[in-house]
Order: sequence, then C-alpha cells, then structure tokens
Amino acid sequence: MAAKQVTSTAISESVIAVISLLGIGGYLVLRYGLDIGHDVYTLSFNAALNSATAKLYQGQFVFPLELVSVPLLAVLVLGGIPLVYQLVVKLGRGDWGADLLAGLSIVTAVLLDEYLAGSLVVLMLSGGAVLESYAVRKASSVLEVLSRRMPSVAHRKSGDQITDITTGQVNIGDTLLILPHEICPVDGTVLEGSGTMDESYLTGEPYMMSKVSGSQVLSGAINGDSALTIRADKLAVDSRYAKIMEVMRSSEQYRPNIRRLGDQLGALYAPLAVVIALVAWAASNDVLRFLSVLVIATPCPLLIGIPVTIISSISLAARREIIIKNPAILETIGTCRTAIFDKTGTLTYGRPSLTALIPGEGYNEQDVLVLIASLERYSKHPLSRAIVGAAEKSALPLLSVSNITELPGEGLKGNVAGKQIRITSRKKFVQQHPDTVNLLPAVCGGLECVVLIDDTYAATLQFRDEVRTDSSSFINHLRPSHLFDKVMLVSGDKESEVRFLAEQVGIEHAYFSQSPEQKLELVRDETKAAKTVFLGDGINDAPALTAATIGIAFGQNSDITGESADAVIMDSSLLKVDELFHIGQRMRKIALQSAVGGMALSLIGMVFAGLGYLTPVAGAIIQEAIDVLAVLNALRAAIPPKSLSDF
Repeated sequence: MAAKQVTSTAISESVIAVISLLGIGGYLVLRYGLDIGHDVYTLSFNAALNSATAKLYQGQFVFPLELVSVPLLAVLVLGGIPLVYQLVVKLGRGDWGADLLAGLSIVTAVLLDEYLAGSLVVLMLSGGAVLESYAVRKASSVLEVLSRRMPSVAHRKSGDQITDITTGQVNIGDTLLILPHEICPVDGTVLEGSGTMDESYLTGEPYMMSKVSGSQVLSGAINGDSALTIRADKLAVDSRYAKIMEVMRSSEQYRPNIRRLGDQLGALYAPLAVVIALVAWAASNDVLRFLSVLVIATPCPLLIGIPVTIISSISLAARREIIIKNPAILETIGTCRTAIFDKTGTLTYGRPSLTALIPGEGYNEQDVLVLIASLERYSKHPLSRAIVGAAEKSALPLLSVSNITELPGEGLKGNVAGKQIRITSRKKFVQQHPDTVNLLPAVCGGLECVVLIDDTYAATLQFRDEVRTDSSSFINHLRPSHLFDKVMLVSGDKESEVRFLAEQVGIEHAYFSQSPEQKLELVRDETKAAKTVFLGDGINDAPALTAATIGIAFGQNSDITGESADAVIMDSSLLKVDELFHIGQRMRKIALQSAVGGMALSLIGMVFAGLGYLTPVAGAIIQEAIDVLAVLNALRAAIPPKSLSDF
C-alpha cells in the first residue's frame, strides 16, 4: 500500500511539473512572442444571503481576467491546489519543512494577482519533488522476494510413488525427495543419499556441508549435485526459513527512519524566512514585499540542489559497482558510530583454506601434500579445492591416481605412486585406530581431516574460513578515518571460528552462534545507543540489515539480502565499502555547499526584497539563478575525485 502511495504521488508531481512548464511557456509565448491576449475581462458574481432574522450578506464578487494569464491560472488551479493541499496535510502532522515557504508563496501570489510568480513557485516545488522521487526509487519488497525464493512444491515419496504437493500439505514424518540444486522445503533428517548442502546463507557456516544418512537439513538450504531423501521433522510454517520470514516482518515494521538533511536545514530556514517576510510587510505596510521575500526565500537549493547531489552521487557509486537503494543513507553514513560485521563472506572469503598440515613422525609436509592433492582433485568434497589449491600455490607436481573410492562416511581412498592413500575424519580414525589417538594433535577450531598412508597415520590437515587480505587494515582504519567508536563481529558460526577471526582482524566485541532473531535484537539495541552500519551477505543477515540505521549487503550471493539492504556492494571487496563511506561524506559536503550557499544568497535577496528593491517576479527569476548555481555545484558529486579510499 505504501509503495503504491509513493508511486501515485510521484506521478502526480510529474504531471504538475509538466503542466507548470507548459503553462509558463504558454504565457511567455502569448505575452512576449505573439503579444496577444492583453484584453481584460471582468467576471462578476452577485450574491445575497439572507436568514429569517437578518440579512447576512449582499454584494458583488468581481474578478478581472486577462486572457494572457489563463495558462498561469491553469497552473495554479491544476498544480498549485494539489501541492498546497499536500503541504496543509504535512502541516497538520506537525511537519514544518522548508517547502512550507513554497506553499505560503503560492497562496500569497494568488491573493495578490501575481500569477507568474506563483506559477514559478509551483514549477520549483514540483520539479524538486520529481527529482527527489527519482532519487529515492526503490526495489520490490524484501518479504516478496523471500516468499518467491521459498519452494511452493515438495516431492512426497510413498513407496515407489512420488507425488508433488504444496509445502503447506507436508506433515511431520512425511518422506520427501529433494532433487539436485533444489531448495529444501522443510527442516528434516536425511534418510537416503549423500551429498552436500549450502547452508551458509542461513547459518553463517562458510562451507558446503556434507549430508549423509542421519544428517539434519534446514529449510532454505540449497541442495548440491545429489538427490536426497529426507524425513520432515517440522511443518513448513515452523521450519527455519519461515522463522526468518517472521523475524523479517517484525524488523520491517521497526525500520529506522532517517531524518533527511533537507528537513534538518529547512526546520531552521523556514521560520527565519517567514519572520523576515513579516517584518518587511510590517515595516513598509506593503504586502507585495511579503510576497517578494517569500518567493526569493523558496528553498529550491534544498528542494532541487540536494536531490541533484544525491542523484550525482548515486551515479558515481554505480560506476564503482555500488548500488544505492536508499539514497537517504548517503546523507547519514558519515554520522554512524557503530560498525557491525557478519563473518562469512564479509570479513572472510566464505571458502575454506588449508591453514596447517601437521605431518606425523617420519613424514615430510611437502611429500604428504603432493600425495593427497593428487587424490583430492578427483573428489567433490567441500575441502578438496582447498587442498588442491595449496599444492598449486606451492607449485607441486601432481601424480597419477588409480582405484579411487569415496563412500559416504568412509572418506576418500586411492592409490598414488604405489601407496594407498586414505583421507578420513578424526572421529572415524579414532574409532578404527583407538591405540594411536595420542599421535593426533590437539583439537583446534575450524575443520580438520586425517591422512593415512598404507593404513599408517601420516598427517592432520586443518582448515579455516579464509580471512580477506584487507580485513585487518580496513577494520583498524575505521576509528581514525571514519570516527567509529565501536566495531562488532556478529556471526552464526561457532565460537572458535569467530574468536579466531576477531583476533586476526582486531575486533574486540565478538558474538558467536547468533540466530537471525538474536542478531536482530542485538542490532536493535546498538541502534538505540548510536547510529549503526551493518554489513552482511546471508539470508540470516536480512533482518539485521533492515534493523540497522544503514544496512550494506556484501556481494551478489543473495537477492534477499540485497533487497533488505540500503546499499549493495556488487564487487566483494572491503575497498568498495570504504569508497561508499567516502562517497557519502563527499555527497553531504557538496549538498551542504549547495544548500547553505543557496540559502545564504537567498537571505541576501530577501533583504533586498524586504527593502523594496525586488518585485515578486524579479525575486522568482533571481531564485532561479541561485538554483542554477546550486545545481551546477551539485553536479560535481558525479565527477570522481583522484581517490575514494584511504586504507
């Protein structure tokens, strides 16, 4: 409903702007181009109002009409009345914005028969509103995208029969088939099949998670290359994905309302302009001076200059692969004092890297890496790429492999260079070789696997989510360069991983194992204390992105995260985040130059108008000249400076 209201308002303001241009253009052509229509006609209306006891009114209304003014009257009737009505409604809500001056100017101009001045104000007001509407055009609803992503159909198995049913018809205990690359419809347990699922958007875990018989699956997770048969453990409405939608609905209702820069300046400027106009009228006893002051006071540097600066900055950001969805953030991003980061895919790459290869007694680290990398290149296990990548980074030659087998839960086996290589889990190794547990290194955070050569312990491999190379320098420059007082790490990942990353990048406040609901509450609490910026890239981040003062979606991984964010960093780079900070700071600086500079010139003009040196039309023309200067300065925001980053 709100979106439809915004759209209809934007359409009406566009229509009014077109009518204003046509009306003023028609008047100028008739008056100065064709020099016709100067005959004055008088419209009169006789009225006599009586009551049973007394005559209340009797007289004649006389309205002189010059034909050349008909286009201007059309502008004031068709455009001025709707705009003044909108301003009266805003006034009734206690909104004393700068555009109130424009409404007073229109009414006063009509009362004093200064139709050209009034029409110019209508054009300025509607033109500024059209630019503002263009600047704040937004994408579709987040909840709509969440709903579209969730599957509406589930495949129920009964013996050899497979029946498609709606997710609402799924009952607890039903056997369901999830095809390759489908989204899991409900929370459940794997009964048959083995494969992987991408749960990173939901849980914050950065890896493709292996799924075998007995594994838990979450609704909203993306299945890998293999079909899985699961038992439904929850109804669709009670599953993880549905719960995130509920949290999202809640957070949408309490989205922070950013007070615009134009409103802040207008709250000071409008009363001052009205006072000057009233003083000029009282001192001279000439109501035309009141109108002249109001016309030149019409705050077009606010109504036009600031939107043009915003549009220019949006254009610059887009060229830097930064999509601004809520232009208001450009005005306030420099005032945020708390930065909150998700872990996976934001400060990390969201992929495992081999952080340690600890060889057993009698084995060489490089020799073991050659053997296991040669075998792992034939596996689709989530950790295989990290092992092969480590060998490639060390420029190690890979060997030929034979007799490869990879059974669910058993690990990977194969013959390499005459040796039998087996890669398995710590748990499976301990079960099968309980006497050699003391050979293993202590358990650490992250993931790990054990290597056996000819059935003898050879090495332990340790993996962690790879930290971005620029994470530490970016985090440590936030306080001195952007005046952030607090930096936080909030993740759904486990404690060891979150604390490890916090130490690596220099974050003091770290929160782990956070559900979307917990993230939402934490961000709300922080936003009450200070303006917040939240950066995340998963579906589990969507509610928190909405609850923060400014939500920034990192990367292109999730359309849902993008929809709930105020800005989307298309190129997964913290450098682009820093550029967004600088674009916002630069936008605010240029907008203030245009607005405050324009208002200062308007104040000078108001003084001259108050002293009687400017007529209303002359005031409107001078105001247009001030607008041009403000707009030319605002356009500078689209020109990229030499550097947009400082880390």
